[in-house]
Amino acid sequence: MAKKLAIIASKGTLDGAYPPFLLATTAAALGFEAKIFFTFYGLQLLKKDLSLKVSPLGNPAMPMPVPVPSIVQIIPGLEAFATWMMQRKLKKKGVASVTELRAICLESEVELIACQMTVDLFDFKNSDFIDGISHGGAATFLEFASEADITLYI
Repeated sequence: MAKKLAIIASKGTLDGAYPPFLLATTAAALGFEAKIFFTFYGLQLLKKDLSLKVSPLGNPAMPMPVPVPSIVQIIPGLEAFATWMMQRKLKKKGVASVTELRAICLESEVELIACQMTVDLFDFKNSDFIDGISHGGAATFLEFASEADITLYI
């Protein structure tokens, strides 16, 4: 019987996208059955049109080339600059893109579950999302998570 990994993805940012996808693809490569439940802002990670950003504001652990005081982080354009810097670093280090990681998840049979309550709450349409995902509620995910060897909230 395969080990099981259950992940709840609730962040819709560029830096928040990597942990669930990296952990799930690694788990699948190790023979785990893996499922990711995308809820609230995490649903952004399943959209066809990805426009993920990273913000240094409220993220004191984010390494910046020059220390930036918190008050300066509200300046317009700094979020775009931080996003550009992160994308550049990821590419330079050869890290797969979020789009590539999603595809690897689907190829590896990681189930990507859109929280139906959140889909309804934010008036999303099925056409907003990539193909190959499933929809389900918290009860559906919790049934799997209750049997999982590892459950993570990201």
